[in-house]
Amino acid sequence: MLRVENVGSGYDFLQVLWGVSLEVNRGEFVALIGPNGAGKTTTLRTIAGILPAKSGRISFKDRDLVGVPAYKVSRLGLSYVSEELNLFTNMTVRENLMMGAYWVNDKRKEREKLEYVYQVFPRLKERETQLVGTMSGGERKMLAIARGVMADPELLLVDEPSLGLAPNTTMAVFEALMELRKHGLTILLVEQNVHLTLDVTDRGYVIENGRIVLAGMSRDLADNKHVQSAYLGV
Repeated sequence: MLRVENVGSGYDFLQVLWGVSLEVNRGEFVALIGPNGAGKTTTLRTIAGILPAKSGRISFKDRDLVGVPAYKVSRLGLSYVSEELNLFTNMTVRENLMMGAYWVNDKRKEREKLEYVYQVFPRLKERETQLVGTMSGGERKMLAIARGVMADPELLLVDEPSLGLAPNTTMAVFEALMELRKHGLTILLVEQNVHLTLDVTDRGYVIENGRIVLAGMSRDLADNKHVQSAYLGV
């Protein structure tokens, strides 16, 4: 579904990614792990069209994404849930969710997607009329993911969903991601909680200093000595 080939990217004159290559097949749950500053978020932002690729090729469902603006990328079926969340804090939960479906012209599909989101995230249904600015950090993370799902994507890019959350809230967010995957959604996840990430994903990539240094099945990466030493504290 997604293929990233030898991509270079960065910010103005600062290059962060150097020849990054990865792929995500339909229905997979794939992890991208690495230390802070390694290029994980830059990779997602480049795939989503927020940052321009300086070199290489990105294709989604065999369509070239290089040079395609972010709003058009999202309409192709790719949703990006950023670390910053970018929620509308003075709006209600429902209003934020409906903003995620702003380009979906089929009202029936819109209603079905809202019902589905409330099924996966029952806590959001309970807080449907609550202002987002009064919600907890975990609830906001769930809302940001749910809003991304409202766009009816085929691929969801999720950046650091557990950042700043308590362990029990982190588990609730991961359980929601696993439920989305169970319903057929393809997910590329960037996450600092390496142990939990490798426990729930199918495959993974390790990025360091802007380059992919390891790739393989998640269970094999969890057994890799470098991964254990650098990320799992073994």
